[in-house]
Amino acid sequence: MRLPLVLSLLLCSLGAAAGAGWCYDSQFSCGDACAVPDNWTAVAAACGGSAQSPINIVTSRARSDGRLGPLTFTGYQLAFHGYAINNGHTVQINLPDTAKISGGHLNATYKAVQLHLHWGRDGGLGSEHTVDGERYPMELHVVHIKDKFGSLADALLDPAGVAVLGFFYEESANWNGKYDSIIKALRNITGAGTNTTLMDLSLDMLVLPRSERDRYFRYHGSLTTPGCDESVVWTIFQRTILLSKQQLSAFSGLRFPNGRPMTRTYRPVQPLNRRDVFRSGSAAVWASGLLLGCSVLTALSLAR
Repeated sequence: MRLPLVLSLLLCSLGAAAGAGWCYDSQFSCGDACAVPDNWTAVAAACGGSAQSPINIVTSRARSDGRLGPLTFTGYQLAFHGYAINNGHTVQINLPDTAKISGGHLNATYKAVQLHLHWGRDGGLGSEHTVDGERYPMELHVVHIKDKFGSLADALLDPAGVAVLGFFYEESANWNGKYDSIIKALRNITGAGTNTTLMDLSLDMLVLPRSERDRYFRYHGSLTTPGCDESVVWTIFQRTILLSKQQLSAFSGLRFPNGRPMTRTYRPVQPLNRRDVFRSGSAAVWASGLLLGCSVLTALSLAR
């Protein structure tokens, strides 16, 4: 490699580390000089902390905790009117604070403030958290703060001030009609800083059915974007939301501020650093579910 090119790449890298803003690897260009995930500590020192998110969840090492019973969802069934926003990093929907969660060994009632998503490219792998090293096509984060706080900024000052529910997506052969309003809205917010109205949407339409929210993982971590504050109680659900390939691919139609396709919008997994990851219910409950699945497969095999 010629010396001028080496110097150019080095200066570009230094500029990225010292850039005014942060970005994902897929957004980076030398002209923007934004800080990619490996350099986020230049934007927010907390991004180099010891309790960062996302993580890889190793299911065999997750500790069973009988206190992690079903969560209570209040107001999730209520329809609301809101805005879908291309904020330059993702699509975000601000939520009414009438939607709340409690129970599940949370130490308070938390109210919803916003949701956003992380995805790959054209329906490819793009979740932030991974499970046993496997990445899903997309991940939904529903962000809540303790009921007593007036803003996310205030809640982040509390070590457990924020509770985020994480839901994985998988590709399905079928179209998920509950996502029609969001998929249509994406066409109107391709440019960074644009927004569009969403009508008659509810959180229950977007997340797992209530009967499928009993199995989840729990750990303490951080925001997955700068400032990376380590004030988040994470609940990652085991079961997945199904969307068609076309629906998953629709998110790649959005654009970053520099005009590049908004794809691979996820932070790499971070070291666990001796933190515990817990799973809901007792070991017996998870084992019985596994045995039931094995029984069904055996029965199908015998019926052939």
